[in-house]
Amino acid sequence: MDGRREDPPQGTRLGSWKGLVPIGVAAGAALFIGGSVDVVQNHQRAAKKEKDAKPAADSEDTPTRFIVGVTASGAALVVRDAQTGADIGIPVAAPEGRRFQRVAAVKDGSYIVASYAGQEVRFHRLRLGKEGRPKDMQDVPKATVPGRSTRWSELAVSPDGERIAYVTYRGARGRVDVVSASSGTHKVWTTKSPGRIGSLSWSGATLSFVWGPVRSVGGQLRETKHEVRTLNTGGATGDLKLSKAVLTLPKGSSTAILNGETIAVGVVKDSRLTLQAYTLEGKPGRILWQQPVKGKLTDLDAAPTGNGLLATAGDLYTEGAQAVPGKDLSDAAW
Repeated sequence: MDGRREDPPQGTRLGSWKGLVPIGVAAGAALFIGGSVDVVQNHQRAAKKEKDAKPAADSEDTPTRFIVGVTASGAALVVRDAQTGADIGIPVAAPEGRRFQRVAAVKDGSYIVASYAGQEVRFHRLRLGKEGRPKDMQDVPKATVPGRSTRWSELAVSPDGERIAYVTYRGARGRVDVVSASSGTHKVWTTKSPGRIGSLSWSGATLSFVWGPVRSVGGQLRETKHEVRTLNTGGATGDLKLSKAVLTLPKGSSTAILNGETIAVGVVKDSRLTLQAYTLEGKPGRILWQQPVKGKLTDLDAAPTGNGLLATAGDLYTEGAQAVPGKDLSDAAW
């Protein structure tokens, strides 16, 4: 299908990034970049100056929020300050022969990152240091998903990091895998109908998604409608018809996630993003927030702590903060 991500050649370096850091498993391991020691030292000096300049109240009482993004090529991860948009530290290189695909935040402050090669999706846990700089990245060894990862593929991780949901595709037909991060046990749901399975999010054992059936128009796949559905992952596996339809999205919207006891729905009209709450019975509620944006809404993520939303609409937007650069990213989480 048009959005397919091709496998990278095995054993080749991905992209032409300078200064990428393949982070080792030991938290205290030194970070080496061939011929780039001065770059690392400059980052360390800048970090020390920034830390020394911060008032005590800012560093101790104000929680720092970071955004981790997957570069458009999949070659690296970057960390950005959610308030200023500035890059923090040095980009993290994808594992040899693989490309990063998607990223999701966990309540403990770590991030689960999906990488892809050879018809297999693997998962890694990225941890940041106190200042937001990448600290270490470890494989989640028992959790893998077979299948083809495409631009339509989605990742959702439960706030405790235990349940990982990922969508792969065969042509335009999707498959949802739910994997235990600790044991690697799988549950699988598939569909015989062509369509996009987007906007994954968790609420307890319930996985929500936006179902967009597709048809070919002029040789291009077009989604014909968008419907929020919920799936009880503690129940029977099999066909995605086991999921429950809860809300047909309003015209102009294709993005919605479970957010506590409500569904957060995003609509962009005249370059203005509106996020509105809907009940689980599909009734419209209050406006959550509005923001001028530069692009189409393509993603919506709830903070795993449950106290904020991150919207991707060209750049990255959170309530009450300036936009964070995001046009160079294929996915982001905070």
